[in-house]
Amino acid sequence: MTNATQRDPLAFIGAELDDLRAKHLYRPLRVMSSEQGPVVTVDGREVISLSSNDYLGLTHHPRLKAAAVEAVREFGVGPGAVRTIAGTMAIHEALEAELAAFKGTEAVLTFQSGFTANTGVIPTITGEADLIVSDALNHASIIDGMRLSKAPRKVYPHADLAGLEAVLEEASTKGRPDGAGPYRLILVVTDGVFSMDGDIAPLPGIVDLAERYGAAVFVDDAHASGVLGRNGRGSVDHFGLHGRVAIQVGTLSKAVGVLGGYVAGSQALRDLLVQRARPFLFSTSHPPAVVEACREAIRVMEEETWRIERLWASTARFKAELGRLGFDTGHSETPITPVIVGDSEAAIRFSARLFEEGVFATSVVFPTVALDQARLRTIVTAALTDEHLDRALATFDRVGHELGLIAG
Repeated sequence: MTNATQRDPLAFIGAELDDLRAKHLYRPLRVMSSEQGPVVTVDGREVISLSSNDYLGLTHHPRLKAAAVEAVREFGVGPGAVRTIAGTMAIHEALEAELAAFKGTEAVLTFQSGFTANTGVIPTITGEADLIVSDALNHASIIDGMRLSKAPRKVYPHADLAGLEAVLEEASTKGRPDGAGPYRLILVVTDGVFSMDGDIAPLPGIVDLAERYGAAVFVDDAHASGVLGRNGRGSVDHFGLHGRVAIQVGTLSKAVGVLGGYVAGSQALRDLLVQRARPFLFSTSHPPAVVEACREAIRVMEEETWRIERLWASTARFKAELGRLGFDTGHSETPITPVIVGDSEAAIRFSARLFEEGVFATSVVFPTVALDQARLRTIVTAALTDEHLDRALATFDRVGHELGLIAG
């Protein structure tokens, strides 16, 4: 058979893409040609951004920029190896010590992202003798971390404490299904803030139940880091649960404004992850510019407390005005404010028209959310001014009426 007549073994990819387009589920990447901020240039158009996770406006903070530049001058652009070979620098250790102090835990280990933190820690500490108990709406990184583990798993309905208790009671009463006795570890895993709906996990109730049934609690605080708690210490601090949550995962790429993830917990947990967590063992460590920018971000979060105050004040105003206009914003309790449309095609069209009118609000469709829950996922940041919010809200009002998404 000649090359000209050979069958393309990857031809199915094109068919899958055509299917996504036909179902209005295909989303092309938009390209930004400016720094991140309240107003950005995307696909050549200047727009107000409601699509960034830069909650505190730190991505373009002059102190973080200066810290990154100085780190390059002193330490170069890369660490040269994974940390277990030759890639651990003094500044990596310093960042982790400062994060541990910030979070109020014994130790912290940083990872390349929040995603790799979850896929690193969950398979490392769980196995066939354990049980993972997960909220139904946990982040994809948690789901992938569970899939990489050999541990069986149970899923309870979203934020349903009665459902969680039923799972824990059965697990503690019956033990392992193979009859080999009780589970070595029952690990209850939850997001602190759920990234699509913006609601906060009922963490005090989760912790109470876990303690009653001898389970450990694992919280992914990606969207709570920098947002909840004192100076952005997260959901554990927000609820006053220090010492009662075994593992906290956070991110350095949202409110902190830079890049990376971390696991906060005991020194023993950190030591084990250094020995066995595959993303840590097989990926090069953070470059110096990232490390030093993260360290400076922690200082800014401690000193410029007005940023969180501004974030929450703007969030309250934005939610109230969207509700007054007639939009469905779900049950969000945080700066993540979904504008729920329902139909995927309508959500994509709504996002496109807003963009044409100068507002960047990304549509989210299946499989990220359920087929009938397509939405625009908006985030108000501390960097947005009252004028930005006025313009954005007026545009939502005008385009929403144009497309028949709101009445009146």
